[in-house]
Amino acid sequence: MEPNKNKPVVEIKDLYKSYGTNTVLNGFNLNLYEGENLVVMGKSGSGKSVMIKCLIGLEEPDSGTISIMGNEISSLSHEALDELRTEIGFLFQGSALYDSMSVRENLEFPLRRHTKKFGIIEDTTPMVIKALENVGLAHTIDLMPGELSGGMKRRVALARTLILQPKIILYDEPTTGLDPITAKEIILLMNSIQKQYKTSSIIITHDVDCARVISNRMILLVDGINYAEGTFQELTAMKDEKVSAFFK
Repeated sequence: MEPNKNKPVVEIKDLYKSYGTNTVLNGFNLNLYEGENLVVMGKSGSGKSVMIKCLIGLEEPDSGTISIMGNEISSLSHEALDELRTEIGFLFQGSALYDSMSVRENLEFPLRRHTKKFGIIEDTTPMVIKALENVGLAHTIDLMPGELSGGMKRRVALARTLILQPKIILYDEPTTGLDPITAKEIILLMNSIQKQYKTSSIIITHDVDCARVISNRMILLVDGINYAEGTFQELTAMKDEKVSAFFK
């Protein structure tokens, strides 16, 4: 699916965020287009996580605007923002599965919580199985998270994200902590998900291989701003030292 450059689904304009004298975001800008995989790379402490928290309304920026699918989030009520979040899926670095719940229960949890989107579902099993089939793990439905490998946990977490059929997915370091073979499997799965579900994604990663394979476009976050932007090939061809440092 080619990104639709005429249809931004996320727009961040002139975002500023400071903590005391520490300025984390210093006029950051970002557009995510429909059908696009956008990679954001930045050093630890560069503001990537703060940007994501502002994007989903967990942090309030000092100034600037954030629009998601045409909704300026600062103007939304708590209820409207919560409803909008059902259109945004998250894949956290640590998978964030509930250890006391089975795989089935982990996937049922968002369905039970967000009844407004699908209504009350009497039998969630078909939806759970379909989501697990899409990540190749239907056989794990009755296992506990403790019985899964790291890569399997990441896949189950992705299935839990997909079960709400989000239009946007935010990936936080999706390959961190995985061995190279499993990391490659996750990257290929992310590409497959994007094509099948026609999602638009922001991928936070330090993994250059992940960025090369997954990205339609990249943003390098340096000193709180969008320092450089372009395709993987365009950025790796730049002679700027700060840009080159990302690809060494």
